[in-house]
Amino acid sequence: MAFGDAGSYARFMGRFSEPLAPLFADLVRVADTPGDRVLDVGCGPGVLTAELVARYGAERVDAIDPTPGFVLATRERLPGVDVREGPAEQLPWPDDSYAAAFAQLVVHFMKDPVRGLTEMARVTRPGGMVAACVWDHGGRRGPLTPFWEAVDILDPRQRADGDRLSMGSREGDLLRVFGDAGLVDVQGGELSVTVRFGSFEEWWAPYTEPAGSVGDYLATRSPAQISELEELLRSRLPDGPFELTAWTWTATGRA
Repeated sequence: MAFGDAGSYARFMGRFSEPLAPLFADLVRVADTPGDRVLDVGCGPGVLTAELVARYGAERVDAIDPTPGFVLATRERLPGVDVREGPAEQLPWPDDSYAAAFAQLVVHFMKDPVRGLTEMARVTRPGGMVAACVWDHGGRRGPLTPFWEAVDILDPRQRADGDRLSMGSREGDLLRVFGDAGLVDVQGGELSVTVRFGSFEEWWAPYTEPAGSVGDYLATRSPAQISELEELLRSRLPDGPFELTAWTWTATGRA
């Protein structure tokens, strides 16, 4: 499951993750001192990284992602930020390097979420904050919910990708993983973003690109099956301007 490039991510998920970034960054306030650095784990094309740079300055922000194209895009977007290529489970920074570490919409994609969060806690100084959020795919309140609900109707046996997205993103999952990673003073919550679409065509257009789990699924469908799915979705969503609200689960904890 992957995005073709940073542009396809921006068109597909960026319309939800961009407005989420400032809300998520608000969960942790870092002191305005040069020594207080922050880390963006699983930075993707730099959506949250850009928000952190706006708040703290590029010289105080580091980022990492396992996808080479995303690393390149973030470096080009945010010169001055130290952007590394690598997984959350093996962070290349020393212990106690950061005042806070963030993971926006990435914990349920980690191969080993407990290890990934343990690494985030390791590189965060004692008493510093670790924060994460994940879409509520499990509660069917995520940005992909309309798509996968239509798939359930037409093709209920082909839900492996959608089911995998739900893993780790059900109520309580994030809090449990934080506890297993040894974080303390763990607190949970919810955040939502509402996105306005001018038409069904505007909403559907990014689904025609090879993006994420949706792209993986559509690659297994024939043109006729994709057209049938599109028409079902058209019948279930408004024609004219409409809004969709997506929710995340959040968790914060101290290293």
